[in-house]
Amino acid sequence: MQTHITTTPFGRRPMTLAMMASQVAANAMPEGAIVQKWHVFKSIREAKDMIGATDRSLAILNALLSFHRDTELSAEGELVVWPSNEQLMARSNGMPATTLRRHLAVLVDCGLIIRRDSPNGKRFARKGRGGQIEQAYGFDLSPIIARAGEFAELAETVQTEKRAYKTARERLTLLRRDIVKMIDAGIEEGVPGNWGKMTRTYQAIIGRLPRTAPRQLLEDICEDLDLLWIEIRDVLESFTKTQNSDANESHSGRHIQNSNPDSISESESGLGDKEEAGGNAAENDNLHSLPKRELPLGIVLDACGNWRELAKDGEIRNWGDFLAAAEVARPMLGVSPSAWREACEALGERQAAITLAAIYQRADQINSAGGYLRSLTDRARGGKFSAWPMVMALLRAKLDTQKAAAQTRGGPPDDGDNREGRLEVSEALLRSLRRPKS
Repeated sequence: MQTHITTTPFGRRPMTLAMMASQVAANAMPEGAIVQKWHVFKSIREAKDMIGATDRSLAILNALLSFHRDTELSAEGELVVWPSNEQLMARSNGMPATTLRRHLAVLVDCGLIIRRDSPNGKRFARKGRGGQIEQAYGFDLSPIIARAGEFAELAETVQTEKRAYKTARERLTLLRRDIVKMIDAGIEEGVPGNWGKMTRTYQAIIGRLPRTAPRQLLEDICEDLDLLWIEIRDVLESFTKTQNSDANESHSGRHIQNSNPDSISESESGLGDKEEAGGNAAENDNLHSLPKRELPLGIVLDACGNWRELAKDGEIRNWGDFLAAAEVARPMLGVSPSAWREACEALGERQAAITLAAIYQRADQINSAGGYLRSLTDRARGGKFSAWPMVMALLRAKLDTQKAAAQTRGGPPDDGDNREGRLEVSEALLRSLRRPKS
């Protein structure tokens, strides 16, 4: 028979209201309550973040439960275990003593165990004449029984949140895949639509997605993507229904012409603009006089200044930023994925991006950017195209514009305070730019 149930900790450890609350909860457990200790431990492990426990404190709790011989914890049985620190350290995978004491305190603060300290702080049990335990000092496991239902509810809440998060992640992945592929299909098939705007909207929505996002943010982003998905699907479905209607009418002997003359076409008949992006066929064929080195990034950006507006923060600092802008420009120009893939294979990714930047710079002068890129790709396969002449033509046009503006102001071309906006190129490059067009 126990002489006294201790309620305060040994030594300088203070008594707190949280400890008293844990003891009150333990004393309120139903009579005759029995729980499977490892089932409850599983619930505690699932809800450890909500309870406030740590991985190491749970390793200690696992060890404490192992010192209780039965697999069941009963309100009528002995619930105090009294292992020494050495025994606990051994069953906690050799945890250091200081770490052990710190995480034992975590278990007490979380209300998972209660200290039943002896007068001298030692842990032991005193048995009576019949061998039964009369008094035990150590760690009381009664909160495991008293709060078993609470732990089960917390574990279910955690599992529900995990399932909801997984569902949101799956929905996000599917929406992203559908939107990207539907936009590519619309461009590939020549479906009339503002694909550039849809691409920018998609990128703006995805730009709000951090590396690790909470479930609520994922669901908000999914809602915005779902609206965009519906818009794109409606455009594709409307075009499909129109095509089916036209096909049915053509079978009945009627011929319907394309009612949208402004739609983008990459057919061979649309490739007559071979001189639209700057640099005629003679310039592109005259490759033996071009520099052998790669085009410097600074010169390309001077020639294709509009390319900067495609960068995420309006700044292109390296070739990685330059290539990232190409992924934005491609759908805006109506270049299909297949045309872009062929250009990268024939020119290389960097040269293809430079070519696309030159086309983007004069997009208002080109009827079919995709068709023109295919034409240049075919010339590149035959070794008859380089991005150098296109960039040089754009630089020459920029120099001519600066010269005309300076003459209009009444001063020499190099006058004025706006030196920062002027083109700074080498003398050799200047001579190349001033060379008369052939």
